[in-house]
Amino acid sequence: MNSVLVGRRSTGEIYSANLAKTHPHRDWVLSRILWLSGKEIGLNRLGNQDTMQRYIYIHGTPDSEPMGQPLSHGCIRMRNQDVIELFDLIPVGTEVMIQP
Repeated sequence: MNSVLVGRRSTGEIYSANLAKTHPHRDWVLSRILWLSGKEIGLNRLGNQDTMQRYIYIHGTPDSEPMGQPLSHGCIRMRNQDVIELFDLIPVGTEVMIQP
């Protein structure tokens, strides 16, 4: 819970208010990452908008951050406990439909 990930790798840090003050402009990716791979060949898969190559995924975010607002760099943010639960529930390859 609250482990910090950068470039899909753990930094060894655990998110805290103190760490946030030290790095005020980080787009916090915490706890778990659910990688997304597009289904549309030439568009969001193997194209200019390739989801995986652009590091677009579902991830945890600080509990202090608002939800339902576009604050990430294109990702879907979830509360840490929720993304951990989802990560543990769904198998690799599960299809998701993301709608505005």
